[in-house]
Amino acid sequence: MADDDKDLAEEGGKKGGGRGGLVTILVAVLVASLVAGGGTFAALYFTGVIGGKADHTAEDAGEAQEDEGGGEAEAEEEAPPIYIALDPFVVNFDNPTVARFLQVKLQVMTRSPEAAKAIEEHMPVIRNALVMLFSGQKYEDVATREGKERLRQQTLAEIRKVLEERTGDPGVEDVYFTAFVMQ
Repeated sequence: MADDDKDLAEEGGKKGGGRGGLVTILVAVLVASLVAGGGTFAALYFTGVIGGKADHTAEDAGEAQEDEGGGEAEAEEEAPPIYIALDPFVVNFDNPTVARFLQVKLQVMTRSPEAAKAIEEHMPVIRNALVMLFSGQKYEDVATREGKERLRQQTLAEIRKVLEERTGDPGVEDVYFTAFVMQ
């Protein structure tokens, strides 16, 4: 009988030890999960993804604009740019003796959705003005970087002029040549 008690005590020790090891593993997994979850929550909170700084920053910015009496001009400056691609232009250079061509691709940049709509609406008038401008160029005048920059500024002025005449607002902030081929 003493031997039976000894065997039971050994089995109980093994079961108890096994159960204790399992509990330790479960506690370790639970603690690790809480730490990982807390770290994830903290990262998301401080980056503003969940109820953190981003929400407060947007509200603070709105309040700051109201306090400063900010108008539409400030809002437009902060608005993201809107790019409108125009179909490519191919024109002859102004040269009576040699046939030379200019191919130009460009994009117009504005920050106003109204101006973007006006550009689309008045595209035929804008294209006409630009065809006249481009076809009046001399090869030598636009062969240099300075000549291309001067033509870019003239292009911007032409587009603004058309929009000013048609809508009362020049609306275009800049023009970019995305391809420029002379032949």
